[in-house]
Amino acid sequence: MQAKAREVYVPPVLQDLRAGTAELHIALEKRLPFFSDTLDTQAFERLMQAYYGFYRPLEQALQASNAIPDDFDLTPRLKTATLRADLQAMGASAEALASLPLCAELPRINSSAACLGVLYVLEGATLGGQILRREIAARLGLEADNGAAFLDVYGAATGRRWRDFIEYLGSRPMDAAERAAVVRAAQTTFSCFEQWLERQEVLA
Repeated sequence: MQAKAREVYVPPVLQDLRAGTAELHIALEKRLPFFSDTLDTQAFERLMQAYYGFYRPLEQALQASNAIPDDFDLTPRLKTATLRADLQAMGASAEALASLPLCAELPRINSSAACLGVLYVLEGATLGGQILRREIAARLGLEADNGAAFLDVYGAATGRRWRDFIEYLGSRPMDAAERAAVVRAAQTTFSCFEQWLERQEVLA
């Protein structure tokens, strides 16, 4: 008699997020130029400038929102300082950094549900950075110490940090309306990010 495979429980909010963002995620992934033949160091720098122009105002909005759950520590998950250090490592001056365009069309963070929807996208991108890190190291010779720390911002803790976030998300009691708000914020984050990168002319 065959042993029955153990079914892994997936919290409803995670089911909703996966279903609600899959198409947006795939569409954006296809257009990101990390694996493009035309990506050189200069193009990578422009791409990271565009990332900085999105992450900086979005993380500021998260911090100013008063919507971060009391039991969630956002500080160790902020990425702007790492992006700034990467750009400086690639030669950007303080003046150049100060003059980079910043995205003004951001998702609305007006509830803890919206906050978690935004973070789902940002934390998922950090997990995906592990594959990109290897590609950029092999192709451009960029590592954590000379311009690509953002792609490995959590280092060896990346997998654990992602699991911790997903467990936290799944453990929060949410009704259907709150789950819908989480998904809506995640969808808007994907859309805002893609539109921003499009305007910065860094997508494939």
